[in-house]
Amino acid sequence: MFDIRWIRENPEAFDAGLKARDHEPRAAQLLELDDARRSHVTKLQEAQQRRNSASKEIGKAKASGDEDGAQALMKEVAEIKAFIQAGEEEERKLDAALQEALSRIPNIGLSDVPVGADENDNVELHMWGEKPSFDFTPKEHYELGEAQGGMDFETAAKLSGSRFTVLKGQIARLERALGQFMIDLHTEEHGYLEVSPPLLVRDEALFGTGQLPKFADDLFRATEGRWLIPTAEVPLTNMVAGEILDSTALPIRVTGLTYCFRSEAGSAGRDVRGMLRQHQFEKCELVSITDANSSLDELERMRECAEKVLQKLGLHYRVMTLCTGDMGFSARKTYDIEVWLPGQDAYREISSCSVCGDFQARRMNARYRVDGDKALQFAHTLNGSGVAVGRCLIAVLENYQQADGSIVVPEVLRPYMNGLEKIG
Repeated sequence: MFDIRWIRENPEAFDAGLKARDHEPRAAQLLELDDARRSHVTKLQEAQQRRNSASKEIGKAKASGDEDGAQALMKEVAEIKAFIQAGEEEERKLDAALQEALSRIPNIGLSDVPVGADENDNVELHMWGEKPSFDFTPKEHYELGEAQGGMDFETAAKLSGSRFTVLKGQIARLERALGQFMIDLHTEEHGYLEVSPPLLVRDEALFGTGQLPKFADDLFRATEGRWLIPTAEVPLTNMVAGEILDSTALPIRVTGLTYCFRSEAGSAGRDVRGMLRQHQFEKCELVSITDANSSLDELERMRECAEKVLQKLGLHYRVMTLCTGDMGFSARKTYDIEVWLPGQDAYREISSCSVCGDFQARRMNARYRVDGDKALQFAHTLNGSGVAVGRCLIAVLENYQQADGSIVVPEVLRPYMNGLEKIG
């Protein structure tokens, strides 16, 4: 969320940032709402001052024997009190209207983010490894999984409907191995603190990271005012909501291996085969909380941590800098890591690492204090996939497939597979 004072001081820069994200200018509308609120607050303050002075005048009038004057002043004070009571309710409405308008506006990109409309305008940062070569036509993951008896889409549809998968046997174990490998890598080598958060959160948590109010249709709502998390970014980031942190405790780096739940409301007809786009999936999430000066360096570090997962697995990938039109709602800059899937003959996103600046922290009221400085500053937040477990399973199956349909287990996963070298 933006600071209305910054918008007032930088209306042209604000509208230019929104234009780059294919949004109409909003500065004038927001400032009009703020002007109405500020004008009303001024009237309340003036009324309060007049009530205070009139109250003093009542005592003076009574002391001088001016009973009529005292009665007139008492009537005026009563009217002012009624105005203030009604005015305070109006102030709450005006403030809520401004906050509601601000809450639906996306973050704007940093100056080095490429301007563009969609994924076709993203820019390649670098590439790692080489595409594997096959002396046969590589199959897609669902063909391999079904042939192994390890992917059962029919039973999943019977249990839960479309966009669910039942994994069995060594395929299920391979998915579990991937998740454990990721969480071990990030905690033991990259210095993240492992956290096992709740999978159900309140409205406030989803508002804090920017999913509410705008993207409610992408979420699954439970009962008693709770929602299933679409990503562990939500509970992990909100751990600092409402907190005043000591700058010496920053950066905070946490990771969690959780299931995530998304309605995929806008993806009808996309990726309907296999388990590429699911309502329920597992992901290893990375979250960092930093001061204002460290967040951009932290983004590069987070990206490298996510890349290391694929490097250790020997999976070819490329890193893309997302353009303004393809970034998420809360992001100021985002890197997508796209892994090569030979069965699809295409790169597909497997991780997205974003820096949000103080956009989420303002929504969560997460601040920090620097020693010797009385003023509090809003923290900067970052989040990234380290990486999506289901998509990583797809990548391993397709990249390590053999002509007979078997799957070679990557060496780094074999300790998690009881030494198994090949599936099938």
